[in-house]
Amino acid sequence: MMLPGQFDRVALRRLGIAFAVLATMTAGFLAFGVRINVTASIPLGLYIRSTGKPLPGVIAEFCPAGMSESESERYRGFGLGCQDKSIPLLKPIVAVTGDRVEFSDQGIAVNGKLIPNTAPRAVDGKGRPLRPWPAGEYTVEPDKIVVASAYHPGSYDSRYLGPIALVDVKLNLRPLLVVPLEYKTPGPKP
Repeated sequence: MMLPGQFDRVALRRLGIAFAVLATMTAGFLAFGVRINVTASIPLGLYIRSTGKPLPGVIAEFCPAGMSESESERYRGFGLGCQDKSIPLLKPIVAVTGDRVEFSDQGIAVNGKLIPNTAPRAVDGKGRPLRPWPAGEYTVEPDKIVVASAYHPGSYDSRYLGPIALVDVKLNLRPLLVVPLEYKTPGPKP
């Protein structure tokens, strides 16, 4: 019979083994360039390192330079991966060097084609103010990319961060095993 405050040694041992297995799997995933996405900006699932140039459609894992501490705390969890002790962002690349990009109230257009779900918002999901990237037409400079999620209209990406320097990109990723869920904008409340 166990008294209050006593722990079952077998249960503790099993918990320790489960933790060790999870830690080993996570370290293995990271070592081989596998990333787990649980955010809404891209489909849930596993992504793996992609070799080659960053191209539209590839997922960029990056540590945004110039992001304020409060922005980092809001939109990136504490973790490993970036110098500011936050986790990197995972966002689809939509424009590369030489592409014409227009930032407007309607969203981000690349080479004249508007990307769905990229209109900037005045406030985030918790009602905090957002500052969109200045409206206008830009040509993506060498060694920069533009990232944006057509998957989720509330994504924190180039609509607020602007172009991303390639030196801030840690990895290019492609889907390995994803759950193709479609984001649905919540309807009006009854």
